[in-house]
Formats: sequence, C-alpha cells, structure tokens
Amino acid sequence: MTTNHQPREPDRLILTTPEHLIAFGFGTGLARKAPGTVGTLVGLPFYFALSGLSPWTYGLACLALFGFGCWVCGRSAHLLNVHDHGGIVFDEIVGFCISAAPLLLFPGASPLWLIAVFAAFRFFDVLKPWPIRWFDQHLHGGFGIMFDDALAGLFTALVIWAALGVFS
Repeated sequence: MTTNHQPREPDRLILTTPEHLIAFGFGTGLARKAPGTVGTLVGLPFYFALSGLSPWTYGLACLALFGFGCWVCGRSAHLLNVHDHGGIVFDEIVGFCISAAPLLLFPGASPLWLIAVFAAFRFFDVLKPWPIRWFDQHLHGGFGIMFDDALAGLFTALVIWAALGVFS
C-alpha cells in the first residue's frame, strides 16, 4: 500500500462517516503500529462468515467485496483528500479473503493453514513483488487502493493452493 506522508487525522474525524468506519476496518486502521497487519485480522471473521459458501459463491462474494471496497475506500480517501491513507485497511480485509479461498478446496486442512495464509498475504502485501508494486504505483482511486491487495491475495492464494496440494 502506498501511503502518503500525511498528518495523522484525529481518530474521531476518521470515524465520523460510514465510509471511514468501513474503509478503516471498523477502527482497526487506527492502530498506531502496523495498521495493515491489524486490519488484516478483520479478514478472519469475514472469511469465517463466507467459508460456508460453495467455492464459486465465495469467489463471487470476494468479487462483490472488491467492488464495494473500490467505492468505500475511494470515497474515504476522497473525503480525507489523501490518495491512499495508511489507515485504510478494507483492501487488506478483502485481500485476506481472496488469499484464504484455497482453504475451501481442502476442507480437511488444519486451522493452522489460516496462519500460513495470514503470513503469506502480509509478505506479498508488504514487499509487493513485481507486478504488485507496479500496480500500486500506477493505479489510483478506489480501484488502485484495492487492486494491489487483491493481486497480493491472488499471489498468496496460488502459493497456499500449491502448498496445500503438497502438504495436505
């Protein structure tokens, strides 16, 4: 996530609109240290809520969350007048859900795989290997905020899917 060097907004201001509340991961994006990592934890209840769906329906739900995230993150960034505020973490929530999708294909997988998903997603989201970094730097607005995390989620999903195939 590209973060601009912006003054930290007062927490009460950030939570004044539904757009901010959601974009800031229901307040987790206000964490003073590692807001992206803290925000990613909110992906866990989203994953558990969606994990009873068929894989195709889960994929459609992730696509819908991505579309909604484009709007809500774009709106929050616009209201703050900052391209991609470091506290906007809804993109991490959706990225984590995308990352965890392979777990639906291996229903007997240990719950420890969620830790692997979390760690791998944070790896790709923080380091942003090519082409994730390129998209992070060149796409703007709500779509730009969401896309690099969705791509990190896809990279993670591929790694987790391959690892599950080998180790499950």
